[in-house]
Amino acid sequence: MSQVVESQGVRIFDVRQNKIVYVDKVIKTDAEWKKLLTREQYEITTQKGTEHPFTCTFDEVKESGIFHCVRCGTDLFRSSTKFESGTGWPSFYEPVSDLNIRLIGDFSLGMNRTEVLCARCDSHLGHVFNDGPPPTGMRYCMNGYALKLIKEQDLK
Repeated sequence: MSQVVESQGVRIFDVRQNKIVYVDKVIKTDAEWKKLLTREQYEITTQKGTEHPFTCTFDEVKESGIFHCVRCGTDLFRSSTKFESGTGWPSFYEPVSDLNIRLIGDFSLGMNRTEVLCARCDSHLGHVFNDGPPPTGMRYCMNGYALKLIKEQDLK
């Protein structure tokens, strides 16, 4: 059974309202996520997988909008912050707000990286590196299967 734990709220920035809002943390079992997501979405967001480079359709998308978390709909990245990194994954130089993501150390596969999670549902999104373009110098290298683009005209 799905649960929304009211005592575990999080603050996020809501683009539509243009303000910080308090929302419930989204907590589901693995079985629930498996029912709600495609095989690829589940593997990446729940099992911390990675899609093969150059296979995500978002890598070449140029439309205006907001990239949301595929699991809970939290606003993550503005399309205006997306850039071509040459890595084969959609890359952004900054999130909508630092409130909307969580960063944790990832020492898997013998590497020292920083994992990016959705602040609301703990979905694995990808990793962040300090080799991006100005103005931040950061490269949020995201898995396309973890994202959903909401086009600018659909945000109103």
